[in-house]
Order: sequence, then C-alpha cells, then structure tokens
Amino acid sequence: MFTYTVRRVFSLIPVLFGMTLIVFAIIHAIPGNPAQVILGQRATKEAIATLTEQLGLNRPWYIQYGDYINALLHGDLGISLRTRGPINAEVWPYLAATLELTIVAMLIAIIIGVNAGIISAWFSRSWFDYGAMVFALVGVSMPIFWLGLMLQWAFAIDLGWLPTTGREDARDPVSAITNIYLLDTIMQGRFDQFVVVLKHIILPASALATIPMAIIARMTRATMLEVMKSDYIRTARAKGVSMFWVVYKHSLKNAVIPVLTIIGLQTGLLLGGAILTETIFGWPGIGRYLYDAIAYRDYPVIQSGILIIAAIFVLINLIVDLLYVFVDPRIKYTK
Repeated sequence: MFTYTVRRVFSLIPVLFGMTLIVFAIIHAIPGNPAQVILGQRATKEAIATLTEQLGLNRPWYIQYGDYINALLHGDLGISLRTRGPINAEVWPYLAATLELTIVAMLIAIIIGVNAGIISAWFSRSWFDYGAMVFALVGVSMPIFWLGLMLQWAFAIDLGWLPTTGREDARDPVSAITNIYLLDTIMQGRFDQFVVVLKHIILPASALATIPMAIIARMTRATMLEVMKSDYIRTARAKGVSMFWVVYKHSLKNAVIPVLTIIGLQTGLLLGGAILTETIFGWPGIGRYLYDAIAYRDYPVIQSGILIIAAIFVLINLIVDLLYVFVDPRIKYTK
C-alpha cells in the first residue's frame, strides 16, 4: 500500500509538468498583448512597448517558460501582470472560497443523491422511483445559470429568506483566519456570523449541487439494483434481517465503489471553479479569479491557477483510489 501510494505520487509529477507546458503554449497563442489590455486602448505604442519590456513579455517563450518552472520549483507561483502582487498570496482566498462552496455543495449532493438512489432501488418501479429518476434527469439537463436565477428570485427576492450574493454581511465582515468563513466563525466563537455565512452559501451551494446530486442518485440506484439481486442479499432476507439493515449495511457497502468514483470526479470538477455559479451569486472563487485573469491576459495567474486545479484534481483521484481499500477489503494494491 505504501509503495503504491509513493509510486502514484511520483507519477503525478510528469502529469503536472505536461499540464504546465500545454497551458503555457495555449495561453501564449491567444491573440492580444497583456500590456495593451492593462494600459487600455488609448495607450501609445511607446507606453505599450515599455510595459511589455518591464513585464518580460518580449523575451523568447522558452526563456519565459524556463523562468516560470524555475520559480515554481522554489515554491513561487510568480507575479500577477495585472496587480503586480505575488500569486501565492492572492490565490488562496479565492481557492478557499471555492473549496468552502464545493464542500457544502457536495455534502448536499451526497446526502440527497445517495439516499434518493437507495430508496429508488429499494422501491424499484414505484412512483418514488420514477419521480426520483425524472428529477435526476431534469437536474442533469437544467442550465445552472437559469436555476441560480430562479433560486435567487424565489428565496431571496420573493420570500426574502436568504441573501442574493456575496459570502458575508458587508456591515459585519468576517475576520479571516483560514479564509474558509464557516470554519473561521466557529474558531472565533462568532455563531451569529456563522448563521449569516451559512445563509449566504445555501443558494449557490444548492445550485451547484444539482448536477452531481442527479448523477450520484442515478449511479447509486443502478449499483444498488445490481447488488440487491445477489445471493447473499436474498440469504440475509431469508434469515429475517430487516430490509433497512440489508439495504444500508450489506447492499450499500458493496455498491459504494462506483458511487465513490463519481463523487471524486464531481468534487474535482467543482473545485475547478464554477464560473457561472460564482458569477450569478457574486462568489469570489477561483473560477472568477481565472476568468478575470483571462480577460486581462494575465499569463502567470492563468498558468498557476490551472496548475493548482490540476494538482487538486489528480490528488482527489489518488485519495479515491486509496479509499477503495478501506471500503472494500478485497481490493489490494501490491505494486
């Protein structure tokens, strides 16, 4: 197990290196000069040329890439062309906001999706089964921007229960420690702020959870139906074990591997930044951070942001692979 984990970790290095090279090549092929974007359309050619030289954009691409990799190996993500600030300090608050939103969204998706799939399989071909699967199909097909706007209209504007945008009350801002506000408010004992932050996250997290919830529900139902046809399940029922324990203890344990895979993939996708959700709800996440960087041709930010997302994605896949062993003892990693 240890050998397998070490081997997998080292195998991530060429993946991430290849990602930096591909991203570097693509973004430098995008038309436009960052100096022109920063200075505006009315800037003179002399000013653009001067800023281009100051930013080092007039050097050959391989020298720029070499400098970036050299800084990266020393733990430096570089300097933003737009803000001239270190990316190391800038990126974490945005990443923490997306991390917080993703965790809450995936908790909603897992709790509702898994249980909906289990009940659908338990009462197969019932009205609940058909209704849940129709809901799942609608959830996968529904445009996220439309759902976000409808949630804002219903629960924020019409009913007035929840705020429309942002992460906190501007009149009583959270004192950031980890930049994960739900955690920060608990650490400071500010449970009044915790409730406010929770109200702000409910709508964007619910909108973001819709697609993974639907996918998890459908996958859970499919795997549970297959497992519940097994001989050991019929034997457990014949011994008088209640249906609840048969489903949640015996069936779910053996059906969870494909569901766990889907959860890992969906978590990685959400951590990549949900630009539409973050834009609609004014959520300052990594998606909006990268979107603004692309608009300003901020090459170092784009490269570093995508590298961080790729690293998180492959790390989540590694964690899911390792969880297989704990979920199903029959799985052994020997090499």
